[in-house]
Amino acid sequence: MAVTKTHPIKSTLKAAIDYICNPDKTDGKLLVSSFGCAAETADIEFEWTRRHSIDKGTHLGRHLIQAFEPGEVMPEEAHRIGMELAREVLGGKYEFVLTTHIDKDHVHNHLIFNAVSFTDHKHYHSNKRSYHEIRRASDRLCKEHGLSVIVPGRDKGKSYIEHQAAQNGTSYKAKLKAAIDRLTREMKEAAKLLEFEHAAFLRDQIDRLRRGENPTVDSSAETERKQNHAQTQRRGRKYLGKR
Repeated sequence: MAVTKTHPIKSTLKAAIDYICNPDKTDGKLLVSSFGCAAETADIEFEWTRRHSIDKGTHLGRHLIQAFEPGEVMPEEAHRIGMELAREVLGGKYEFVLTTHIDKDHVHNHLIFNAVSFTDHKHYHSNKRSYHEIRRASDRLCKEHGLSVIVPGRDKGKSYIEHQAAQNGTSYKAKLKAAIDRLTREMKEAAKLLEFEHAAFLRDQIDRLRRGENPTVDSSAETERKQNHAQTQRRGRKYLGKR
């Protein structure tokens, strides 16, 4: 699972790039890559592109962070995923520097890219739509690499293999859910059967009264039947989470 977040760089572009390229965080800069520029001079090249652009916007660049689940991915693979993500979401139109940090308990990528394209000299539009495109691309790449994906509506991730097993009904959780659903149906059917038996018993007593006969009730059997009926209802309500 990878969590992504992005924010604009309004000033100190060089300081931001220097930070993500820190050799202590990037295995001696082995986990540093760039596109359309050199990492060492990226801030100068970003500015050159901006200088020749009419539609500059107000930001110098954008900073995207892609953080992975602790222990789930090796640094080299995380870096490859970051490069694939950068190529996909930027489409070869923006200079960028990508680094992978390994100084924390979780591996994470830093991507700083120019706010202005060097192909059409238009500035990058960041909004909810562009962020969701980044999020979807990141999730898909994680899935393709066998990593966990973020399940909509939940905070936790589920491995792609487990997700597929659940879809196919072969995972332990899927089997357990199927068993619970089956037992729930059986409990409801048992409760209906008891209600049917109780109704049949009452009809029999009414028929006896209509014929002028005294109702013949086995008090011990009736008591046991009522107890079983009440117990079944309690279990059914507890099983279904009702009070």
